[in-house]
Amino acid sequence: MRSPIFDQVNREKQSTERWTMQSDKMLRVGFGPEALAAKGAMVAYQGEFDFSHEGSGSVSNFLKKAVTSEGGQLMRVRGQGEVFFARRNSNVFTIDLEGDSITINTSSLLAFDASLQWKITSLGNAGMLAGGLFNLTLTGQGTVGISSDGPPMLLDCSVQPTFVDPQAAICWSAGLTPGIKNDFKLGSLIGRGSGESFQLSFHGPGFVVVQPSEGVAVTPGR
Repeated sequence: MRSPIFDQVNREKQSTERWTMQSDKMLRVGFGPEALAAKGAMVAYQGEFDFSHEGSGSVSNFLKKAVTSEGGQLMRVRGQGEVFFARRNSNVFTIDLEGDSITINTSSLLAFDASLQWKITSLGNAGMLAGGLFNLTLTGQGTVGISSDGPPMLLDCSVQPTFVDPQAAICWSAGLTPGIKNDFKLGSLIGRGSGESFQLSFHGPGFVVVQPSEGVAVTPGR
């Protein structure tokens, strides 16, 4: 079969690398080694695979049930071949960890090497009000794939205090402990009103990655 459309459509990029950007919207991961992925992030695969829920036998795994509405459920991916990950036509990028740590907004997570240690972290009651209750912290040697609703921007938090809408903060250096800033006057003037009266505050050696969007509004329990 031959059609002009085949000259206009992107073809799969062949690579010996485990993590390959197929485009700025799609990520390809090659297997062997197992990976953990956000539920719903897989869009296609080639080969033989088993997709299973990551168990809920520990406290950290129990907590991820509470972040279902933020995309926090994880599935373990085993098999041979390649799996393609994407999310709602969002931009995609990868970060390589070399013994260090990163914290990720669960709604931006795509997948990560199963060799990485992970735990769910909470911002507490204030974080719930700000729209970012749970996050995922990864530590060790491996790669993580992350989505961004538009081209991401990296901000250096070491020079001066940095304040970010909780739904726009994709990920940040795990050494940074975000605080909550409450500014009702600001929230009444910009964006969606009182929802933006809370911002995450970062200050210290490290970075935060911000997307040019406040994401999709989510109704708890869905």
